Amino acid sequence: MTDTIPHLLAAAPAGAAALRGTNDRPSLSFGALRDLCARTTGTLNRLGIGRGDRVAIVLPNGPEMAAAFLAIGSGAATAPLNPAYRAEEFTFYLTDLRARALVVLQGMASDAREVAARLSIPVLELIPGEAAGDFTLEGGEPGSAAKPGEALSTDEALILHTSGTTARPKIVPLTQANVCASARNIARTLELGPDDACLNVMPLFHIHGLIAAVLSSLGAGASVICTPGFDALRFFRWLDEERPSWFTAVPTMHQAILARAERNADVIARARLRFLRSSSASLPAPVMQQLEQVFAAPLVEAYGMTEASHQMCSNPLAGPRKPGSVGLAAGPQVAVMGDDGTLLTVGQIGEVVIRGPNVTAGYEANPEANGKAFTNGWFRTGDQGAFDADGFLTLTGRLKELINRGGEKVSPLEVDGVLSGHPAVAQALCFAMPHAKLGEEVAVAVVLRDGLACSERELREFAALHLADFKVPRKVVFLDEIPKGATGKLMRIGLAEKLGLTA
Repeated sequence: MTDTIPHLLAAAPAGAAALRGTNDRPSLSFGALRDLCARTTGTLNRLGIGRGDRVAIVLPNGPEMAAAFLAIGSGAATAPLNPAYRAEEFTFYLTDLRARALVVLQGMASDAREVAARLSIPVLELIPGEAAGDFTLEGGEPGSAAKPGEALSTDEALILHTSGTTARPKIVPLTQANVCASARNIARTLELGPDDACLNVMPLFHIHGLIAAVLSSLGAGASVICTPGFDALRFFRWLDEERPSWFTAVPTMHQAILARAERNADVIARARLRFLRSSSASLPAPVMQQLEQVFAAPLVEAYGMTEASHQMCSNPLAGPRKPGSVGLAAGPQVAVMGDDGTLLTVGQIGEVVIRGPNVTAGYEANPEANGKAFTNGWFRTGDQGAFDADGFLTLTGRLKELINRGGEKVSPLEVDGVLSGHPAVAQALCFAMPHAKLGEEVAVAVVLRDGLACSERELREFAALHLADFKVPRKVVFLDEIPKGATGKLMRIGLAEKLGLTA
């Protein structure tokens, strides 16, 4: 079994292309990638960083980010962070992670640098090489790693935070065995092979891009075309020039692509797409059908989450594919559980639960969250759904208050906390507002202090100083009193409907 990143990368021919850019740089071969992984492990070991030590990565999307995940993950634990975070957010994440080092692109301005310096975290400069994804690391001080050498299957490979219904994001540790199991599941579901090339447009600080696009492809001996990130204006040029066999994206990206498809009909006619894939949020059934018709290729909708190292269910590539369904169990065991912990049968709605080798063993240092998340060995996803007679799962809603803004998860309480710090705000309650393209948008109800005034623009600008752009409320509603439920608790769920809001 290929239960570590180095072992997963070991089978492909040395001369085959592994990582490609969207420019004129030569590709990085599998042989060169394996050398990079071994060399990076050695570099980290000489800086006192080894297996189990966490290295935060703040890099723009592209081949270097993909390569850094693989190379650092071969001998240490990677912790990719969103480059758009502000100083307050970097302070929280770098502290919470207990990061041993921070990797940034040489010459790249980032609040993370100043935060790392303040926290006495060594900053390692990533210097790109000639081939796409090749790099060297400079900086740090010599040291002795407690656990040197190549990672073991039980070692941490990837550390991500997931927002929930509390203001404090939870740490999700994923082992080498977890991420490799998920990569194999995805490769098997999509029938990936050496002739495939994935056009990655997903951000590489999320589980979707890291595992579904990068690790699953390379584990199957296929290549990954690493773009700077999704750009609807450049997508069809990449499709024409790079000739990918597939790509994976969130529904909002698919809708943006569909909106520009007609004017790029000639590019689509020349494309060699074997299939398209969608995950991270629900894809409207009409959009799935339109995409299949326009691209003359199957669209595979899958269901994933961070705690499962991404994929849990998927519509089968060969069919049947059911629009509106997230498909069949595709790796872990998947069931639907009732409130009393019993597993339900076909057609019965309950909470979706999972177990298997790709599922995290639990949140770090959070016994309360783990007590709620695990029942009889099953991990509770917080999603509600039901299986049909064919074994296809349809999601009917979320049990959590988490806002899913086009695949970006936002914790309402985090936004509450920031806006409550504004001197004019007496009370703030963040909630999900329906959105035609994103699924959900971030909104907030605000009660102002007596005698004080504040505009919607002022509050949004205040939030933007402390939060990443995707967390900043797009709608601010000023109320004399925020509606409460029967128990006196502020009414977060259903507030948008009560206020008649839609975006």
